[in-house]
Amino acid sequence: MEGSGMFSAACEVLESPSYPDLMSKHPPKECVSIDDPEACQPLKVYLRVRPFSKAELENNEFQNCIIFENPETVTLQAPKESSAMKNSEKGVGQSMHRFTFTRVFGPETTQSEFFEGTMREIVKTYIDGVNGLVFTYGVTNAGKTFTIQGSPKEVGILTRSLDMIFTCIGERQYLKMDLKPHLSNNVKKLENVQVKQEEAIKAAILASLKEETENILNSPTTLGASSSIYDFTSTSNCTSPGLLSDPREEKSLSTGTDLNHKTQSSVWVSFCEIYNEYVYDLLDTLSTSKNQKRRILRICEDQGGNCYIKDLKWINIKNTEEACKILKIGNKNRSLAFTRMNQYSSRSHSIFSIRLLRLTDEDEPRVLGISELSLCDLAGSERCNKAQSFGDRLKEAGNINNSLLILGKCIAALKQNQNPKMKPSYVPFRESKLTRLFQPFFCGKGKACMIVNINPCASTYDETLHVMKFSAVAKQVIQTVIPNNFESFVPKLVGKDGKPLMHSDANISAQELSDMETSVEEEVDITIMSHEDLLKTAENLKERLVMEKQSKLLLEVQIRKEMAEAMFQQLLETEETWSKRLEDVKESYEDKLESKFEMYKEAIKKHAYMCAMEQIEDHYVPIEEFIAEQEKVEDRDRKILQLKLQLGEESDGLLALESPSSIVHATEGEIKPDLKYKEMQRTKEQLQRKCEEQDELIKSLKFKIQKLNETVQEVNEACSKTSEENSTLKHMLMLKDQEMRGLQNWAKRVLELETTVSSLQEELDETKKQLWSEDLKRHKPKRACFHDIVELSWTVIHTWHPVPTLKSHHDIRITHTFNKEDNT
Repeated sequence: MEGSGMFSAACEVLESPSYPDLMSKHPPKECVSIDDPEACQPLKVYLRVRPFSKAELENNEFQNCIIFENPETVTLQAPKESSAMKNSEKGVGQSMHRFTFTRVFGPETTQSEFFEGTMREIVKTYIDGVNGLVFTYGVTNAGKTFTIQGSPKEVGILTRSLDMIFTCIGERQYLKMDLKPHLSNNVKKLENVQVKQEEAIKAAILASLKEETENILNSPTTLGASSSIYDFTSTSNCTSPGLLSDPREEKSLSTGTDLNHKTQSSVWVSFCEIYNEYVYDLLDTLSTSKNQKRRILRICEDQGGNCYIKDLKWINIKNTEEACKILKIGNKNRSLAFTRMNQYSSRSHSIFSIRLLRLTDEDEPRVLGISELSLCDLAGSERCNKAQSFGDRLKEAGNINNSLLILGKCIAALKQNQNPKMKPSYVPFRESKLTRLFQPFFCGKGKACMIVNINPCASTYDETLHVMKFSAVAKQVIQTVIPNNFESFVPKLVGKDGKPLMHSDANISAQELSDMETSVEEEVDITIMSHEDLLKTAENLKERLVMEKQSKLLLEVQIRKEMAEAMFQQLLETEETWSKRLEDVKESYEDKLESKFEMYKEAIKKHAYMCAMEQIEDHYVPIEEFIAEQEKVEDRDRKILQLKLQLGEESDGLLALESPSSIVHATEGEIKPDLKYKEMQRTKEQLQRKCEEQDELIKSLKFKIQKLNETVQEVNEACSKTSEENSTLKHMLMLKDQEMRGLQNWAKRVLELETTVSSLQEELDETKKQLWSEDLKRHKPKRACFHDIVELSWTVIHTWHPVPTLKSHHDIRITHTFNKEDNT
C-alpha cells in the first residue's frame, strides 16, 4: 500500500460501528457542548518547510514548487514531471493548489523561532492543567524528527518544552519519588521499598547511557558517531541556561502560569514506540539484549474508559539534562533503517510523554491534579517503489501507511460529525494502536496540535500534495476542550493494592481540606452519643436500608421491563426484516425463473435454427438453378423425341429401299445411303450420352430432396423436445406456487403466535399488578414473586425466539430448491 491513497481513503464514508466501538461514535460524557465558544477551537495546524540539501540542489530539485504568499498561506505549483501536472494537462485536476494554516514557517526558520510560534502557548496551558498532544505529520525525509528532537547544536521542541517546564517549576519541585503516575489519570503512593526500586531503575537506565557513550567513543564506525540527529554528544546543550538566557523571559514564564508558591510539582516521563502495530517500551534495559526479544505492551482501559499503556516505565526526572539522557537512551532502542529516500528512516511512531503532578506544599502532600503532554514523532508515509522497500522494510512501510490511513479516516469522520445536518459517522479510533492513544485528545480530554513537515523537492511533489490535502481536512476539525483545568480530571491517590486512599479537588485550599478532615472525624466518632441516640440512629439506618432495597428492586424490575420491551421490539423488527427479505427472495427467484425460461426458449430456438441452417447449407441448391436445370432436361427430352421420330422415318425409308424397284431407283439417282446411316448413328450416340448425363443429374437432385426431407424431420423432433421442456418448466412453476402457499400458512402460524404472545403479555401485566398490590400491603419484597416475574419474562423471550429460526429454515429450504432448479 502506498501513501498516496491515504487522503482519498480517509474521506470515504465508513461502515456502521460494532458494539465495542460505540463510545467512539459520540464524544464521552466529559466532553462539553459545542455551543460553548470558549471550549470550541479549531485544530491548530502548523506548516514547516525544510531547506534543500546540497545533493538535492545538484539534482535540480529546486523548481519553485512552493510559493509563500503570507505567514498563513502557501501555494503549491506542480512541476512538469509530476502526476498532478500530467493530469491537469488531460483536464483532470489543477496544477496549482492553495492551502491555509495556523502559521507557516519557511526553510530559514530556526528551532527557537519555531518553538516560540507553536509550543510556548501549548506548554503554558499544559502547566495550567490541560492535557496536550503534539504530533508531526509528513512524508519520509521531511524533517519531522529534527523538529521534535533537533540536533546537538540546535535542540528541538521537546527539549525546549522540558526546559520551559522546569523553569516554571523553579524551586517548587517535589524531590521525593513516593508519588508516581498510575493508570491513565491516577497517582500511586509508593512505600519505601518501592521508592528504592524506582531509584534503582532510574540509575540502571542512566548507567546504560554511560556504557553506550564509552562504546561510541571507542568505535567510530557506529551509528552514534555519524551525523545523525540522534547523536547528542554533549548534554550541556540541554541545560536551562542554553535555551532561556533572558532573565525577563524566565520571570514571565514563572508568573504567567497557574503555579503558585503553595504548590509543588513532580515531573515523570516515558518513551515508547509503535512498531508494526506493537507497542514497545524504549526505556526497557532488556531490549538491548540480542538473545531476548522485546516485551510487547498492551493498551488497556481503566474504569472511566481512559486508555493507558500497561507496564510502561515512568521515570522521575529532576532537570532537563536527565530528560535528554532518557531521550538518548530511547533513541538508541528505537527502530531505524536505511532507505533510498532517508538514510536514518524512522520505522515506528515514537511517543515521548511528560506527566506533571501538582501537589500541595505539605509534609504529606495531597494530589491537586495531573496533566500530560505527549509529543509524537510519526513515521513518514512513503511510496514503496520510490523508497525501494523490500522484505522487512516493505512490511514496516505497510503498517506505517495503514496507521496513517486510519488516522486520516478518524479526522475525516470527526469533520463530518460536526455537520448537524448529516448523520453521525463512525470514528474508527480502535482500528489502530496510534489512533486509540490519540482518542482522548480528540474527545475533549486535551488539546491537540498538528505540525506538518513537507519536503520542497520536485520529485516528491505528489506525496507532498496528498499531505497538504490531509492537513486541509484536519484544520477544519473543531476541538471541544474542557475549559476547567485540574478540576476536569481529578486524580485518585491509590495505595499498594491499587485501592484509592484519598480524593481531593484542585480548587480546595489547605484550610478547607483540614476542615473537611475534622468534619469527617466528627461524623465517624459515635462514642459520645447516648444509648437512645444510637438506637434511633440504628432504626433510621434500617429504614433507609429498606427504602434503598425497595427502590433498587423497583429499579431492577423497571430495567427488566424495559429490556423485555426492547427485546420484544427487536423481535418485531426481526420478523419484519425476515418477511421483507422473504418477499424480496421470492420476487428475485421469480424474476430469475422467468428470465431463465425465456433464455432457454430463445436458446433452443436458436440452436434448432442453426442446426437446420447448417444442414441446409451443406446440400443447398438455389431454386433458380433448379428450375433452369429442369428446363434444360425438358428441352433435351423434346429433342430426343424429335430425333427418335426422325430415326423412325429414316428406318422406314431404308426398308423401302431394300425392294428391287427401289434399288433400281436408287442406283439410278446415285443416292449414298451408307453415309447417311453413319451420320444417324453418330447422332444417336450423342443423344444417348446426353440422356445418361440428364439421368445422373436427376438422381443427384432426388438425393438432395431426400436430405432436405430428413432435415425437416429433425427440426420437427427438436421442436417436440422443446415443447416437452416447456411443459417441465410449467410443472416446476406449479411446485413453486405450492411452496409459496406453504409459506403463507407459516405466516398465518406467526400471526397465531403473536396472539399467543399478546395473551401472555396480558397475563404478565395482571401478575405484576397482583405482585405490586401484595408488596404494597406487606411493605416487604419477596424473592419468590421476583423470580416468578423473571420466569414469565424469560417465557415470553423463549416463546418468541424460535420464530426467526423457522423463517431461516424455510429460507434455506427455498434456497436449496432453487439451487436444484438451477442445476436442472
